[in-house]
Amino acid sequence: MQKEKQLGSIERSRNVPELRFPEFEDEWEEKKLNSLLEFKNGINASKEDYGFGYKFINVLDIIENDFITYDKIKGEVNVSQEIFEKNLVQYGDILFQRSSETREEVGQSNVYLDKENSATFGGFVIRGKKIAEYEPFFFHLLLKTSIARKEITTKSGGSTRYNVGQDVLSSVKLSFPSLPEQQKTATFLTAIDNRLQSLEKKKSLLEEYKKGVMQQIFKQELRFKIENKVGELVEPPEWEEKKLKQIATITTGSSNRQDSNLLGKYTFFDRSVDIRTSDIFLFDGEAIIIAGEGSAFTPKYFKGKFDLHQRTYAIMNFTNANGKFLYHYISYYKNYFLSQAVGSTVKSLRLPMFQKMPIILPSIEEQTKIANFLSAIDKKIELVSEQIEKTKTYKKGLLQQMFV
Repeated sequence: MQKEKQLGSIERSRNVPELRFPEFEDEWEEKKLNSLLEFKNGINASKEDYGFGYKFINVLDIIENDFITYDKIKGEVNVSQEIFEKNLVQYGDILFQRSSETREEVGQSNVYLDKENSATFGGFVIRGKKIAEYEPFFFHLLLKTSIARKEITTKSGGSTRYNVGQDVLSSVKLSFPSLPEQQKTATFLTAIDNRLQSLEKKKSLLEEYKKGVMQQIFKQELRFKIENKVGELVEPPEWEEKKLKQIATITTGSSNRQDSNLLGKYTFFDRSVDIRTSDIFLFDGEAIIIAGEGSAFTPKYFKGKFDLHQRTYAIMNFTNANGKFLYHYISYYKNYFLSQAVGSTVKSLRLPMFQKMPIILPSIEEQTKIANFLSAIDKKIELVSEQIEKTKTYKKGLLQQMFV
């Protein structure tokens, strides 16, 4: 991100971006996409021909990837070598989504960046074959700008389902800088993407680590020694089984205000455990909040003044139990709620289910050590998540300023 210092702000009176590298001064040149790409619709094969054969790019590959490489492609199609070679996707080609249920998503694009392997593409995809000089990753980012998306979506047709064809894409006009500026911009933004990927990998590893140690902790394979009366570290006592009602109060709210437009200074948990604000609160303290209906039943830890929807539960007023430990314990065993939920279409939880939930507790000293240990991992995950969001915001700001 230090390279940002190399960028200079300029006036928008010409066809140039707000932010660019200082060695570039020429105006950007407007071009039609058909001067850079040759468009073609993809393969439509029989259903028995999918699942084996050549790697086959479909709409999900376009939507779900930052860019496409051979190894990222999930689908395969069995076609002759002749058909495959007529429908090649190679390095630098651009792939477009032909149709969508919403105008905002039609014509989404991605770029193929594998120099070693070729692939093919499906009938719901339009391939733009590279026929002129451009930097593929720069072009890919340019097509994601608001100006480019507006150019494509406003020209789409349809009523219940929106479509773009080769003629629409051919007519789209976008502004391009010189090839050296494209390359330098792409290199700079690629470095930011690499930073994002590194952070996301770090977060994933931390989450996997936490998952592994939680399994060891709650299977009692990993124990935490405690201090005796003279300050020596000794083995902790055995865990004891309790019912949740023996160590906490379980309650619901008395309000049906989940659709209200509330403004205020206290937290209100609706039945999806989404946080809103309210001038009214019934509870004040440490609590574990769980939605009373749905399918996830993922708990949230909260401390402060709050109110609840009448189909949202709070576990609170702990007796010989550490609230954070209990939160981690319930998070680990959250499938218990799904197994106990009633209802066919919408699963619901009932108070007796909470009350009889078995909880196996270590001593309060070991609970505290476990809670502190897992909370420290959570803080690391939260810090990395914040770094990811800041980097995404930084990148978004650059994209808005570095493209015309």
